[in-house]
Amino acid sequence: MDYRNIETTAAEPYASSMIQTFRAIGYNLETAVADVIDNSISAFSKNIYLNSEWKGGESVITILDDGIGMNNDELVQAMRPGAKNPLDERNEKDLGRFGLGLKTASFSQCKKLIVVSKKAGFTPIYWIWDLDYVNKTSKWELIRYPIPEEFSHALDKLESGTLVVWTELDRIIPPDTSPSNEIAKDKFLAQMDKVKQHLAMTFHRFIEERTVKIHCWGHEIKPWNPFLHTETATQSFPEEFIGEAVMKGYVLPHKCHLTEETYQYADGINGWTNQQGFYVYRGKRLMIAGDWLGLFRKEEHYKLVRVQIDLPNKLDSKWQIDIKKSTARPPLSCREQIKSYAKTVRNRGVEVFRHRGKILTTRKQQEFQPLWLEKKQGQKYSFIVNRDHLMIAELKHLAESEPSKAIEYLLRFVEETVPTKSVFIRESEQGETAEPFEETNLEVVKTMIRQIYNAQKASGKNTEQIKILLANMEPFNNFPELIEIIEEI
Repeated sequence: MDYRNIETTAAEPYASSMIQTFRAIGYNLETAVADVIDNSISAFSKNIYLNSEWKGGESVITILDDGIGMNNDELVQAMRPGAKNPLDERNEKDLGRFGLGLKTASFSQCKKLIVVSKKAGFTPIYWIWDLDYVNKTSKWELIRYPIPEEFSHALDKLESGTLVVWTELDRIIPPDTSPSNEIAKDKFLAQMDKVKQHLAMTFHRFIEERTVKIHCWGHEIKPWNPFLHTETATQSFPEEFIGEAVMKGYVLPHKCHLTEETYQYADGINGWTNQQGFYVYRGKRLMIAGDWLGLFRKEEHYKLVRVQIDLPNKLDSKWQIDIKKSTARPPLSCREQIKSYAKTVRNRGVEVFRHRGKILTTRKQQEFQPLWLEKKQGQKYSFIVNRDHLMIAELKHLAESEPSKAIEYLLRFVEETVPTKSVFIRESEQGETAEPFEETNLEVVKTMIRQIYNAQKASGKNTEQIKILLANMEPFNNFPELIEIIEEI
């Protein structure tokens, strides 16, 4: 369409209203800090320093890097909302997209954003977004007023770099909070510790490859890798391409194959069950951790399953990557492929969970002997003792000479090996398991009722008393019709 002769009128957004919209995008503290660190990594930083200082309502969070820095014009552009067009092509290592990350992440946590930057060969420069000023004037204007020397001179010893300062942290700490408020201080420090854990997970591949070092309060962060690559019992699956994206599945070892320290490490921020699912990376940066992307539900018996998906940034629009880089939706054209691959990994994972890995470690092709067998009765499942098990044969042999000991041993093994995990899995998947003696020949039940009846009758109880006794005895309480005709059995 030719727009040259079309009537137009300005409809610029009010700065004060738009800023409040930016503040409500939905960041939490850890995702906001990670978004700022994206800029540091894109600026080729080798070291990134996250620090916080507790001063009650005047507390401060700072992020310093030794990246390439910016001169005045570049800094103004970087602090401009929508500094980049998300449709523009960009370097494959660029972690940004909308040109909003620094601003929206910062505004979601604080009312004053100070950015000090220094490019090699230039003097340091700084500008400030002061949301009180924006609300008062309704102007999209950066301002500059004196800032503490610790900020203005923070880059003096660096050839280049950038310092991001968050002050007036009204979304984290109420403005009137006293520095002596120990409850608020503990809460703030706990939030910062969660940030540290989030960074260890989000940027673990950069840290592992020594591309960048991230420091919190002077201590270098160690990476948190969700796939336990270094554990010999971890099972990995072949890579599979989804167009230009790549999938790779992992089944983590059962707890019995891990040290307590490693088990706690793999627990992550949210725990084993919540950490299952897809781990979606964009340019080695983790965006989504432990989410089945709407394809499956999270269930206890799949907690060992984790699937890595690597996306190049050119797929942002197809995968509907959001501003916070915390949401992705696979295209309809590849959902079935992803689901099929994940099912294969999940099936292996549930077997490891169910058998503690033993079913996968048979030797010399010897057939595995389960003590419990799964039995299907119509549309329902039940579990029965494997009467062909070698141990059962030995217990029968022992019963010929020491029947009491044989019975005790059998009961102990039944008690210790009840397949609770398998029952749980069937309950989750099928919704219902068979009731005791359901759809089976009841002769054994009748025999035991008759045996108990005769023994109790001999002890002096009358029929009504024995009926009451059996009605309150498992599993006979499930057969009131047999108890009612007890004298005829």
